[in-house]
Amino acid sequence: QVQLVESGGGLVQAGGSLRLSCAASGSIFRIMSMAWYRQAPGKQRELVAAITSGGRTNYAESVKGRFTISRDNAKNTVYLQMNSLKPEDTAVYYCKGSYGNIGTDSGSWGQGTQVTVSS
Repeated sequence: QVQLVESGGGLVQAGGSLRLSCAASGSIFRIMSMAWYRQAPGKQRELVAAITSGGRTNYAESVKGRFTISRDNAKNTVYLQMNSLKPEDTAVYYCKGSYGNIGTDSGSWGQGTQVTVSS
């Protein structure tokens, strides 16, 4: 069973930066696709960024140029570097891992970490 544990959330002022981490266990991490999703109050969960086992990335339009997803297979960890944060980035951020299609597969989820951006 795959277990994912997020960390790194917190409160930051607009324009600031945060780096989220997601540590995986119980999995063959290097062959998994990984992604970060977020859910703001009253809104649906949305894909923020994803990275394949081969390192190919894609991003939501709203975060392109500001967020960077990366992975360290030696540490079984995926990261989300968030720069130039905006109040609208406030949400609970979730890590997801999948051996299949990250967008459609049910996959495995972490418990979430809160990111709050003050104006």
